[in-house]
Amino acid sequence: MVKRIVGVIAGYGIFVVSSLLLFTLSGQKPHAQASTGFQLITALYGIVFSFLSGFVVQLIAKHKTLAVNYALGLIIAGFATFSLFKATGSHWTQLLAIFIFAPVSILGGLFWLKRLGKQSL
Repeated sequence: MVKRIVGVIAGYGIFVVSSLLLFTLSGQKPHAQASTGFQLITALYGIVFSFLSGFVVQLIAKHKTLAVNYALGLIIAGFATFSLFKATGSHWTQLLAIFIFAPVSILGGLFWLKRLGKQSL
């Protein structure tokens, strides 16, 4: 159980830290309007790191189902939904997190399980 919790925390940490780095280094505010190009770069960047976070959850948790990935996806989508209702400005980052990044984090875990031949939904 401890490995599962640590895995989810580590996976979420990867997702959050990578997001903070992108917005800090680019100077783009996450709730400000952004160009279509930057939104596309953010989407691709987020897909890579949310997939990696889902992969790492399985690597640490060593769980034979996607339960830990569902937990990670719910946390990502949950915080994004909370932010969607509480934050002002543009909501493109929250929508990406809810509809793309959270599901892709589950795919990262699925990839790990398929790789090991342990996939059990």
